[in-house]
Amino acid sequence: MPTHRPGVDQDRYDAFCEHLIVRDENSGAVVGTYRILSPEKANKIGSYYSEGEFDLTRLQHLRPKMVEIGRSCVHADYRTGSTIALLWAGLAKYMLENRYEHLIGCASISMADGGHAAASMYKRLGEHMSPLDYRVFPRCPLPLAALNNEQPAELPPLIKGYLRAGAYVCGDPAWDPDFNTADLPILMPMSRMDSRYARHFTGKRD
Repeated sequence: MPTHRPGVDQDRYDAFCEHLIVRDENSGAVVGTYRILSPEKANKIGSYYSEGEFDLTRLQHLRPKMVEIGRSCVHADYRTGSTIALLWAGLAKYMLENRYEHLIGCASISMADGGHAAASMYKRLGEHMSPLDYRVFPRCPLPLAALNNEQPAELPPLIKGYLRAGAYVCGDPAWDPDFNTADLPILMPMSRMDSRYARHFTGKRD
């Protein structure tokens, strides 16, 4: 549940997470953030945040090396490729240094139009769907059958970036009533990361 304090987005997971930040070197202001929940801390709190939205049973065997990311936020004046690249480079370094193998998270799509755009986007993601062994199941499914999925709709930049890097979409979207978003379950096996991204974010060479 989100906090009801104006301007504050906080929940019970924050104290267990590490927080990756990007600062403007001139002003010192925080301009980009990611929240990182390690498998060890997920065990300590008892679950991943994603488990409130999805049944992750089919991913149980990945848990010892599976990191959850969320709360991606970039200041409106800094939404450039360089800010995102710094965040992703930090994530890649974290994964490599700790020898983790999978990233999971919920990627949100606005439901300001009632969910029709989200349904339209999801319909076009077939080539990015995970193998059945990695499918998860929404606890509060977006009612896809009741929505118009033929509308033109552009994927949010963050989701585009995940998919270009090699991430899977692991099943139908969930409806998050607290934020009024359609949330896609995303899984990124580090072994699938596109070689261009691997070179850029990890320094590895083919």
